[in-house]
This record gives sequence, C-alpha cells and structure tokens, in this order.
Amino acid sequence: MVRAIRSPLKKPRGRKRRGPGRPPADEVNLRERLLDAAVQCFTTDGIAGASLRSIAVAAGVTPAMVNYYFGSKQRLLDAFVAERVLPLVAALGSGIRAAGEEPRALVGAFVRGLHAAVARSPWLPALWLREVISENGALREVLFQQISKEVPRVLAERFAGLQRQGALNAALDPRLLVVSLIGLTLFPLAAEPIWRRVFDASDIDYAALERHTLALLDYGFGGPHAR
Repeated sequence: MVRAIRSPLKKPRGRKRRGPGRPPADEVNLRERLLDAAVQCFTTDGIAGASLRSIAVAAGVTPAMVNYYFGSKQRLLDAFVAERVLPLVAALGSGIRAAGEEPRALVGAFVRGLHAAVARSPWLPALWLREVISENGALREVLFQQISKEVPRVLAERFAGLQRQGALNAALDPRLLVVSLIGLTLFPLAAEPIWRRVFDASDIDYAALERHTLALLDYGFGGPHAR
C-alpha cells in the first residue's frame, strides 16, 4: 500500500515579522489611529475607565491589534504621554524661553502658546481637569516629574528674577502668578460648554477669549494696584 505523501506544513497565517527599516505607511497610520482613539476614550471615560477593548472599538479594530502595537494599557499610556502630551509642553516651553525678559511678553507667550496647543489638541483642557486636577488623576505624576520643569518652574524663575529687578509688581508671588496664569487660561477653555450656555455666549470666539485673558492679566502689571 502506497502511503500518501504529506505536503509540508504551512506556517500559520498572521502578521509577518517586520524587518529593519521604516515601517510601512499603513502600520504608521494605524498606530496613529489607535492613539487618536485612546485620546478620545481617555477624554470621555477617563484614563482609568478606558479599556483596551473600548479603544479598539473606537478605532474600529480588534483588541488584539491594540495589544500588537502597544502590548499593554500602560505602554499605550506611555506612548500617549510621550507623543501627544510632551510635544505640546515642549512647544509651549520653547515659546516661553524665546519670549525675552519683559513680563508682558512672558505672559503673552504662555497664554498664546496654550491657546495654540488647545487649537491643535482640543482634548487638553478636559484631560487636564480630569487627570491632573483630580486627586487620583493618572497624569498628576507626569506633571510633577516631566511637565513642571518645562513650563511652571521656568516661568516662576523668570518672574522671580524680574521681581528682583523691580520689573514685576512686588505684590505678586511669582509661584502663584504661574498658578493664576494656568487657571485663567485653561479653566475657561475646560468650562467652555458651561459658560457658553449660561451666558448664551455664542458670539465669543477663541481669539476674543485670548484677548480677554491677556487684558485681565495685564491689569496686574499696569492697573491701579501695580505699585
């Protein structure tokens, strides 16, 4: 009896191991889409409430695909911070460093830079409230370890130096001035759906909000209490 000759075993179908070099465009695009979906879920559900499954659903892929690109939720969060949050902070810090030493120029660089960041990433104010201000926010340590040295501390040091030179209102605490800057800029952006409805303020655009914030802050430098 002649035995049938078996054909060689076929390798299981699946994703081929990528060789060295630049990844294909479709892989790059899918990874970016997964990060976009993660931002969406982090903003609506909170970082703790967002699961790999919900992120996969938002991206229109299977959870296995999220796991393939990132391995775990923590690695996905690390990628989000490194690729979406820190570049915004770096751009803001660069603008502040390039603004010079005049107080109004520093304040203007911060306010305009933050508005520009929100224009590029509208999710920023809501995520700031949920994940930095909230007691158990997942990004609070990121603020302490990475963001604070790029923007808040740099601004506070600049303001302290200007105050020693007599160029800044002596009644201001440089550290609290930074807190005021952040609050007066980010909070109106985060609370936009509320104040627009309360005041029926559909006529206020972002340019008007930016001008208002700068005018309000300018009062501390040049108003009747400046001396």
